[in-house]
Amino acid sequence: MRRRDFFSMLPVAAAAAAPPQRPNVLVFLADDLGWHDVGFHGSEIRTPNIDRLAQQGVRFERAYSFPVCSPTRSGLMTGRSPMRLGTGYTVIRPWSSYGIPLTERFLPQAFHDAGYQTAITGKWHLGHARRAFFPNARGFDHAYGHLNGALDYFTHERDGGLDWNRNGKSVREEGYTTYLLGDEACRFVKNRDKARPFFLYVPFNAPHAPLEAPRDLLDQYANITDPNRRAYAAMTTAMDQMVGRVLSTLDDEKITQETLVLFFSDNGGPVNLGATNTPLRGAKGTCFEGGIRVPAVMRFPGLQPGSVSRQVMTMMDYFPTLTAAAGIPEGPHQPFDGENLWPAISKGKTVARRDLFFSVQSGNTADNYAALTPEWKLVRILPAKGEPKNLLFRIEEDPSETTDLSAQHPQVVATLAARIDDWRKLHPADGVRDVGAPPGYKAPPLWSEAALEN
Repeated sequence: MRRRDFFSMLPVAAAAAAPPQRPNVLVFLADDLGWHDVGFHGSEIRTPNIDRLAQQGVRFERAYSFPVCSPTRSGLMTGRSPMRLGTGYTVIRPWSSYGIPLTERFLPQAFHDAGYQTAITGKWHLGHARRAFFPNARGFDHAYGHLNGALDYFTHERDGGLDWNRNGKSVREEGYTTYLLGDEACRFVKNRDKARPFFLYVPFNAPHAPLEAPRDLLDQYANITDPNRRAYAAMTTAMDQMVGRVLSTLDDEKITQETLVLFFSDNGGPVNLGATNTPLRGAKGTCFEGGIRVPAVMRFPGLQPGSVSRQVMTMMDYFPTLTAAAGIPEGPHQPFDGENLWPAISKGKTVARRDLFFSVQSGNTADNYAALTPEWKLVRILPAKGEPKNLLFRIEEDPSETTDLSAQHPQVVATLAARIDDWRKLHPADGVRDVGAPPGYKAPPLWSEAALEN
């Protein structure tokens, strides 16, 4: 499609117009979306609305998250390394009393303090044991959705307890979770104070397990014989439909050209549960590219439609980058580990990062770590017993991580291994580690009301 033809399809003609002052910011976050599970990466799963964003915006081919949920969400909200926050190794489990430290400033707080309306419709997963950890206490004027992960899509329960709330009060509603979250996001946009910009965060729980989808969407993928893949595809399409509904609401409200839209996944896809990360190696829960390199797109006036960026972006970069794009102060935040990449993105350039990107995932028998430079990636596996194993890749040339060069470059391995060891020391003593449920664990009947006031 020629560029002038594409522009004629936009809801507002001047796609190359200058960015608006104090734009709206809309962030979609998918849950467990595989690298190959979007149409613009060649998937058989139908994602026309996410593809629309890619066609109208910039596609980031080197966007990185952590291997699982809570670490990525904490990095997004604070601009800081999950290792510092105590969430580096694993997710916040239902029986955990942990939450992101209250000394941390969250991204919605920066927008709120700049006069924005702020809302979340979706999965939180950053602390549920105290109300001080809830979204309404971390900068969101309006909050709707669930506190834990792995929610039942139809009953809205986690471990038998209702985990569905509006502004911290449990609500019983019928409907498929993904559809309810999309509907709420649309209501927020329609009912907003039109005199003020908004920051809207829509973290879907789709297509995370449990693998549950509406019958009509399952029927659309009747040709897929693997039941996990079939359900995963249907769940992904349901999410895409809701992305489309929200984007159409922007069109209806005539604010498409006033809104920055970001879409990405919180980690790579779980291949044992229907996802695909082809051609990347690994899956959710690993530090190989299939676990941490994720689909990501950004749409905003002034960005080249249909362009592809090789800029290394991490989930920690979005706080400084989005506030810079909106032209608002970051506020009194803790020192960022992420970087403001808006000057590079807005000019279509690629710049070197000032520091490495580190990642980790804890396992039963070993922890695996990664350190990423512009040229190299070290995957370092530290078993509970035995010697470490190092795998070194020239990651730009070898994104599938097929050729281990550790034997040829021992000094590179030694340098990156030492940096990983230093990074490991950032984890606080009370941080989350992956332990099982305590004896006698039972979910509360109402998750929101079970939280402590102080």
